[in-house]
Amino acid sequence: MTAASRTGAVAAVDLGATSGRVMHARVGADTLELTEAARFVNTPVRLWEGDRPALHWNLAGLFTSILEGLGSVARTEPGLVAVGVDSWAVDYGLLRRGRLLGEPYHYRDERSERGVELVHAAVAPDELYREGGLQFLPFNSLYQLAADHDVGALEGADRFLLVPDLVTYWLTGIEQAERTNASTTGLLTAEGRWNDDLIERLGLPRGVFAPLVDAGSAVGPLLPSLAADLPFGGAGPTVTAVGSHDTASAVVAVPMDASRAAYISCGTWGLVGVELEHRVVSPEGRAANFTNEGGVDGRVRYLHNVMGLWLLSESLREWQRRGLHVTLETLLAEAAGLPRPTDLFDADDPRFLAPGDLPSRIADWFAEHDCRAPASPAGMVRVIVESLADAFARSVRRASELSGVPVDTIHVVGGGARNALLCQATADRAGVPVLAGPVEATALGNALIQARAAGLLDGDLETLRALVGRHYAPVRYEPAGR
Repeated sequence: MTAASRTGAVAAVDLGATSGRVMHARVGADTLELTEAARFVNTPVRLWEGDRPALHWNLAGLFTSILEGLGSVARTEPGLVAVGVDSWAVDYGLLRRGRLLGEPYHYRDERSERGVELVHAAVAPDELYREGGLQFLPFNSLYQLAADHDVGALEGADRFLLVPDLVTYWLTGIEQAERTNASTTGLLTAEGRWNDDLIERLGLPRGVFAPLVDAGSAVGPLLPSLAADLPFGGAGPTVTAVGSHDTASAVVAVPMDASRAAYISCGTWGLVGVELEHRVVSPEGRAANFTNEGGVDGRVRYLHNVMGLWLLSESLREWQRRGLHVTLETLLAEAAGLPRPTDLFDADDPRFLAPGDLPSRIADWFAEHDCRAPASPAGMVRVIVESLADAFARSVRRASELSGVPVDTIHVVGGGARNALLCQATADRAGVPVLAGPVEATALGNALIQARAAGLLDGDLETLRALVGRHYAPVRYEPAGR
């Protein structure tokens, strides 16, 4: 029996911007089974900082939930082979002698605005794009680091760890930086190394950046203190570096032909793009705000960020704060029966980034453009869905034009794959079929890379995607009129 003919179990820790989960996966050459061991909310906290309430992640609370989830897996699967961690991008913790200096800032915190000014005063935006290949987002890690440096927050730090690397450090005691997520900092070269020249020009301390590792690298065993509390048998699982940027893991599990398809990893954000062998760093790409992020096995995720399901979830929170007894499911069902709106808003408008009263901000956008905003929550939900679908379709067309990939299919994975109204609207506006699913693509991609590293699977990304396709048949949405 070959190594890759075995079946084994791994645990995927998948942290999203609104919720986290620990998934128990059984994987083999003809096996791919995913079971939810734990799911928990990810609620940011506001902590007073002198003159303002700053937005932070409750990462200590998340880690407690992660350990509870791993304990649940251990009771079911004491022979677990591996554990891997992925999360959202750009945010990080600062450490000194292994001790976290404070809860990581949330990327929606306003402090990064000062960082944008500082970075662009030192390095022109077009040069930043040529160097890092990243689209401009005001919360990219280099802007956050510049803001921290400006107030002296880096002076006491000796290590910078992105969120999944920080969780991995707490599991193993080993400090490292996985490349797919490090690529979102804006501080890597085209070859995937820390950009020492750029780091120096921005005045950042080079010593805080941990050694880079590739997805699929073994990090190490669980710390003895943790292993003693978790009932794993034998030597316990190996913590493995996966595509630690959640979109990098999600793209691994998109059952697509990358030569002819686009993907939309749709959760809090909608990441819309194509997979390439090499970066596309052109003036046209910069003008369209397309980014080149690292993928697993050296692939490039050429994509554009769209606001995503945040627009729906934050609107729902506002209506509930107002005392309306509504759910997203009932609003979507009601919205599906409404006429298709003729007036849409720009889902990429930065005014929608901050938490708060999004329905009022959307209404203001309509008023400024001499259009009438929907009066009911269901009407607003319909216009949000159609505006998102329009942004998705435009981004797919632009990705195809800029990259040369002829897109004849769009794959939607993540939570958005459950939203039939959104998937159909995207197919209608893009004029090509949408294949929806798997919903848990990120956890699947995380688990597949662990399984391959452990010898449970062989093959390239296409082989892994074929396995996903055999076990998770997508739902097909044909564009209207076809």
